[in-house]
Amino acid sequence: MKNRLPVWFRQDIPDKITLERQRFLSRLGIHTVCQETRCPNLNFCFKNLRLTFMILGDICTRNCRFCHVQKLKKQQRLILDEDEPFRIARAVDILGLNYVVITSVTRDDLEDGGAGIFSQTIKLIHRLNKDIKIEVLIPDFRGRIESLKCILDASVNIVAHNIETVKRLYKDLRPKADYELSLEILAKVKELNKEVITKSSLMLGLGESEEEVVTTMKDLRRSHCEILTLGQYLAPSLEHYPVKEFISLEQFKRYKDIGLALGFKSVFSGPLVRSSYQAEEIYKYVASI
Repeated sequence: MKNRLPVWFRQDIPDKITLERQRFLSRLGIHTVCQETRCPNLNFCFKNLRLTFMILGDICTRNCRFCHVQKLKKQQRLILDEDEPFRIARAVDILGLNYVVITSVTRDDLEDGGAGIFSQTIKLIHRLNKDIKIEVLIPDFRGRIESLKCILDASVNIVAHNIETVKRLYKDLRPKADYELSLEILAKVKELNKEVITKSSLMLGLGESEEEVVTTMKDLRRSHCEILTLGQYLAPSLEHYPVKEFISLEQFKRYKDIGLALGFKSVFSGPLVRSSYQAEEIYKYVASI
């Protein structure tokens, strides 16, 4: 069957090490995108200390149809947890991380979109050890340049912002997001700081054509995006946007070759690839070029 889950998606269930680390983070009141989005790589990443912290709480103000993160309900009020950066820094210290990936829910309710919490978290981690490398996966901040500056001024190594899908599917999949704005965010990051590496990600299997994927790649390159990840979309539940197609291994390889020919410094393309998957390894490779 066209939509039957291919065998390469079979993963080990969380083992003792993973469960212990999940409990540790739970005691600290820390969220990870690995858990909140039901990532298929959770056991591998937790065992190898490749987790991705998710800040600004666990409730998102956007309504993307592909995402398992909790959505803001009508009349629900959100708080700003100002202690969260200190707990993240404590976890980084205890776990002995040398490379930290930080992402967040989208907080359209906040004037700065949460950039201040990003900044404080980054600074506290650098206070532990200035040599710790930090990658941030940011929302669009509704295009606020001051929010971008706030994060860049805190000193990060990679700024990622995911385009997620092709332009035609935005209305159905990301009704509160804007394709052109996402491209502008990536371009603006590079304009503000040429030394920072930029990164984006595309989910495949949502009904996009090869032509649309290649067009999106070209758009990302025009926005000076340097790293691209391509992975298979998996619907978190029956209520989410359905998988339209499972992309073949050969097609993932074809997309990688096309991306490299377009000038990306690195293209990580495969069924289980996610935007922060093996982030440290990708950073080391690109930084060495």
